Amino acid sequence: MLATKENVAKLSIFSISLLIVMKIVATILTGSIAIRADAIHSAIDLSGVVIGYIGIRISGKPPDERHAFGHGKAENIVSVVIAGLIFFAAGTIFYQAVKRLIAGGRMELLTVGICVTAAAIAINLAISWYAFRVARSADSLALEATARDMFADVLSSVAVLVGLVLVRLTGISILDPIVALLVVAIIARTAYLTLKKSFGGLMDIKLPQAEEDEIISCITEHGGQLVAFHELRTRKAGSQRFIDLHLVMPKNASLEVAHRMCDHLEQDLETRLPYTSVTIHVEPCSTECDQCFVPCSLRMKSH
Repeated sequence: MLATKENVAKLSIFSISLLIVMKIVATILTGSIAIRADAIHSAIDLSGVVIGYIGIRISGKPPDERHAFGHGKAENIVSVVIAGLIFFAAGTIFYQAVKRLIAGGRMELLTVGICVTAAAIAINLAISWYAFRVARSADSLALEATARDMFADVLSSVAVLVGLVLVRLTGISILDPIVALLVVAIIARTAYLTLKKSFGGLMDIKLPQAEEDEIISCITEHGGQLVAFHELRTRKAGSQRFIDLHLVMPKNASLEVAHRMCDHLEQDLETRLPYTSVTIHVEPCSTECDQCFVPCSLRMKSH
């Protein structure tokens, strides 16, 4: 799976480099501030993809003496960096759009700009969709941030295309920087969503409620062998999930039985939630409990 993530990152680097060249040529020929804004966004996309690629390689390293829990948070860190780059792109485009609104300017060879932008949309849409698909299957936060960034580029290119078509139909050049400002709003929203998800991992926020419900369901299915559980804690670092809980077993259960129960529970959890590390603390139950239906000779003797 690591090799697949790396291959997607390499493919993204190649495709974005191609798009940058196409957009630079188009903005030189047409003078479009919207295409220039799109080219700047793609250039920052390229930086983000390279950083994401580095993060994916680091996060794939196995645990070592200094990083006993692995290197998964490298993906969270690079995702924050990518979000910062997206915000920077939005600020740069905003400045250039306002400058064009004030100074004005003419546009030429609009057909070239329309064709280049349409081609960029097709290429970016295909690559971002593929990156999203791999990111979801591999649960890679860095690759998902890259895919979000590329999809924001698709949306901004669509806005640019609409603007170019409107300028061609109406002859009103001011529509070009206005569309560029719309691109800024799209990019800023993408940056916010990426940053929010990245910080969740850095702050050790718990797993989504649906995943915690899956954990609870898995544990309660073993109700005939264990008494109860408590102190459930969850977190995530990159694609790696960490689950910590206290398991209450019958007081007369042997160490072998308790160990076998923990192994079975860990395997079930890891099957339901891939890339999961489980830590279980076993506790003996109280023989004074009248509501427990788990077979326990000690409890039966006490009554």
